[in-house]
Amino acid sequence: MGFRGPGGWLWRWRRNPLKRRADAVDAWVLLGVSLLTVTVGVLAGWSGVRSVRHGLDREREEWRPTVALVTQKAPGPASATTGDDDSAGDDDARDDDSGDAGAGQGRGPASVWGEVRWTAPDGTARTGRTRVASDSAVGAAVTVWTDPAGRLVTQPPTVNQARTRSLAIGGLVGLSAAAVPFACGRLLRDRLERRRLKQWDVEWARFDPLWGRRTP
Repeated sequence: MGFRGPGGWLWRWRRNPLKRRADAVDAWVLLGVSLLTVTVGVLAGWSGVRSVRHGLDREREEWRPTVALVTQKAPGPASATTGDDDSAGDDDARDDDSGDAGAGQGRGPASVWGEVRWTAPDGTARTGRTRVASDSAVGAAVTVWTDPAGRLVTQPPTVNQARTRSLAIGGLVGLSAAAVPFACGRLLRDRLERRRLKQWDVEWARFDPLWGRRTP
């Protein structure tokens, strides 16, 4: 049933001799679902933004740059591709300080995976793999990022990067949360619509024979 013109979508709240109880119920369901969808989406999205932003801000405060020393001569540029392909296998065989945690540090157009050693806050020596300049000699100094426990981590995002990332993740969280009441409301309204159509069939079956007798 279509209604055109300004305010036509409000027809279910207006006095109308053709309006049935099911139409009024559908109108209130539509209003309630719309409000619930918007409220849930906004609250969940805002909570997601704050949570992600808080986590990224904490990383930026707690993670610190640390000077590490290359322990093995890094391969040259020609070996960079091979080194990248083999890095996943090598990292799996190492301890928690190595490998993927240091990915992205020292990355550049001529960077390769290399073995480095650094000193943790508790004074213990740690070793791992991170990106270093190709052909780096043993003992060359590189800058890595570590967490309070001395483990290799990636460089924390800047303030602008953190804002963009938190807004993007918060938006996805909000949309996902809003999809739940929206889908439930859609199913409920479909059920009401089937019920209204069934009522129309019953009423039509009741009055159609009467109209048929009056037809010449």
